[in-house]
Amino acid sequence: MNRTTRVTRALAVSVLVLGLGACSAESVDQAVGKAVDKTVDETYEVTYEVTGTSVDEITYHGGGGEAMEPELETVKSPALPWKKTVELRGIMPPAVMPLALEEGGADVTCSITYKGEVIKEAKGEGMLTAGGCVAVSPIAG
Repeated sequence: MNRTTRVTRALAVSVLVLGLGACSAESVDQAVGKAVDKTVDETYEVTYEVTGTSVDEITYHGGGGEAMEPELETVKSPALPWKKTVELRGIMPPAVMPLALEEGGADVTCSITYKGEVIKEAKGEGMLTAGGCVAVSPIAG
């Protein structure tokens, strides 16, 4: 076998291996893409709860907007205890943020429940209670 034939065969094998590798990588990319699409399109329900005294407003993710840029909804001067069930989509994080501005201090608790299980709870006291409860999407994992 002459040198040109060996080089040609080596080149042909290399192209074949690289081509098969690309097909495998493409297949993996397609599988991952389908899993991401499913997670992005899947919906889930959570229930937000806020209890305590003197909450001036409650802001929460209500399901609108994009997964990583959810639209915020706000309830001003809510009656406590406050409870709201919302449908979120994909990796959108559930979040509820009570705001209390009381000089003497407010005692506020928020929680997020998914399928009957509390996935996040926070308590706050003081003049300004912010931050609230933010959880990771339960279907993102």
